[in-house]
Amino acid sequence: MVVNIEERVERARTLFRSGYNCCQSVVLAYADLTGFDERTAATVAAPFGGGMGRLREVCGAVSGMTMIAGFLSPAPTNDNPEAKQRNYALVQEFAEAFRKRNGNIVCRRLLGLDRDKDEPTPSPRTAEYYRKRPCAEYVGDAARIIGEYLNKTNI
Repeated sequence: MVVNIEERVERARTLFRSGYNCCQSVVLAYADLTGFDERTAATVAAPFGGGMGRLREVCGAVSGMTMIAGFLSPAPTNDNPEAKQRNYALVQEFAEAFRKRNGNIVCRRLLGLDRDKDEPTPSPRTAEYYRKRPCAEYVGDAARIIGEYLNKTNI
């Protein structure tokens, strides 16, 4: 499969700017590969925004790549250690590519926050929010990493 990387990157950014969280934006940009309808994909990815429910842990864009890795290198059963190894290797490859581009994979560090977590109430999506947050670029990077992998491997 050859994907148009720029279309996927722009779709992820547009989804984020329309109010989806980082994880949802990445997963929805590649939902056609999952077999999920978009509502199911958005539902499954929703808790991973804000570094997992605004805990500011692993970036939602990285979590989105991880979810897509589950479909690109599946390990659906408990009796196939080789499949798990391939899946984990892909997750690590994606995370390392993101880290190289952005310096970290942890939400609070990427955003320069000095607190461990935020209240669970999402921030209002205002023009000021989008000016302060680099997240649209992070979801674009995640979408690009997935696209580059797909085009390199021809899955």
